[in-house]
Amino acid sequence: MSRGGLPALDALEVADPPDVWRRLGFVVAPDGACRIGDVTIQLVGKDAGKGILGWTLRAAAPLPEDLDGIPTRTVPAGQGEEPHAPPAPAHPNGATRVDHVVVSTPDLERTLAALGAAGLQVRRLREAGTADRPLRQAFLWAGDVLLEVAGDPAAHGPGPARLWGLVVVTPSLEDLPARTDRAVGSIREAVQVGRRITTVRREVGSSVPLAFMTPHLRA
Repeated sequence: MSRGGLPALDALEVADPPDVWRRLGFVVAPDGACRIGDVTIQLVGKDAGKGILGWTLRAAAPLPEDLDGIPTRTVPAGQGEEPHAPPAPAHPNGATRVDHVVVSTPDLERTLAALGAAGLQVRRLREAGTADRPLRQAFLWAGDVLLEVAGDPAAHGPGPARLWGLVVVTPSLEDLPARTDRAVGSIREAVQVGRRITTVRREVGSSVPLAFMTPHLRA
């Protein structure tokens, strides 16, 4: 669902074999589609490359096919946000939605300008690095999914931005080891107050940094 007519994340194309995500407790359709909340993860196999290959954004008007190096498809935003895909299944791991997608960039200013021109607006900035390794995070909404764009604020590298990793929400982390064939690591406190997180072990075979996080606290 879009926020005030702004572009919304519709799908991600991921170069992982479907069986890896099934081991992680996701329901994956025969065509490799894994629906998590309002977002479809299209699993295209390791022969297609590595990591998150591109995204599809739902928008009122066509967007550039290249957003600072990120391959981009546009699907039209329907009148009144009509349903465009079947409801997400009940995943054995409990996943209910995609919480956020991490975008890595060698030129934060340039990437934010490209995303801004596409209608994605910076909501918050956070300094997350050290004096020796500065890191700034910018947060933008793409529908109900948060984009975390991260990079050295002083760097102006020539390379493209890339979709680096993602975090999904699940109500409980304690039973995830049993539901994911022991594919996740230890549980720790997340940066967001009151939330906890666990990451998928790299030896599982996913080419995407992937984590599970508990929901936002509600007052």
